[in-house]
Amino acid sequence: MKAFVYGANGAALTEIDKPKPTGAQVLVRVRTCGMNRADLGMIAGHVHGTAGGVGTVLGMEFAGEVVELGPDAKDVKVGDRVMGSGGGAYAEYALTDHGRLLPIPKSMRFEDAATLTLALTTMHNAVVTVGGLHPGQSILVQGASAGVGLMAMQIAKYKGAKLVIGSSTDAAKRAKLSEHGADLAIDSHNETWVDEVLKATGGKGVDLIIDQVSGKLVNQNLAATKVLGRIVNVGRLGGTHGDFDFDLHAARRISYVGVTFRTRSIEEIRDIFGLVKADLWPAVESGQLKLPIARVFPFADIADAVTFMSANRHFGKIVLTL
Repeated sequence: MKAFVYGANGAALTEIDKPKPTGAQVLVRVRTCGMNRADLGMIAGHVHGTAGGVGTVLGMEFAGEVVELGPDAKDVKVGDRVMGSGGGAYAEYALTDHGRLLPIPKSMRFEDAATLTLALTTMHNAVVTVGGLHPGQSILVQGASAGVGLMAMQIAKYKGAKLVIGSSTDAAKRAKLSEHGADLAIDSHNETWVDEVLKATGGKGVDLIIDQVSGKLVNQNLAATKVLGRIVNVGRLGGTHGDFDFDLHAARRISYVGVTFRTRSIEEIRDIFGLVKADLWPAVESGQLKLPIARVFPFADIADAVTFMSANRHFGKIVLTL
């Protein structure tokens, strides 16, 4: 089968053997793949958790049809249309655990399904499970114009947030955030953004920040969060290190939590997927929770898709079709 593999001379389309499911694994005939920012690092040869390096089949998100089951796989059958996550997504066939699959609604295209799995699971966990958002509360999503950020705002609205604020440093992208749940869009490069958030919240600050930027924003985030508020660190696009005002953190009694799938057990991941189906599925089936597609590339043109994504000028998800 054809797969996009990181080899000794970099990432390239390569012919490899089709994998065989074992245990609780499921083999999926991939029809579409969703591209994610973390893929760029692995395409450059970096390690992402336990994935990456020479011999790695790249990609983390796909949609397709189940073609074979391992002996312990449950709740799925051959022929099912599914979307899922797991390593090796950029290939004609992908393996994943049975608990990392979601059913594709009957009316949904494979292209749209490929955009949803990581955004839904990452942000339901961050906003609802870890972030503890309740109806009537306020939320700020830093890095809101990325696919996962757009989904975070939509989930917040769906769960009854009274005020949703999204940030983007790109004016054109910022102008589109209101179409995806934002009541207020801010520029985190603007020195006055904390004042904007405080004004919008009556001087108190937001109940919850979903932070995908981190770096030098950390102390401004603390200042924009209310006393007894929460910050969930999801991404570090602005840097993995920065000055931290421990006194401000203590004074505002903020709960600051980091999340990642990289260190979660398969049991934890299965639980996250189960909660998404239990809590969000009516909104997924109705199309209330969806992501815009910036561009669709044929799998053979994956090098062009990588270049397009690296430019970071797109809004929404990039999809590959096989």
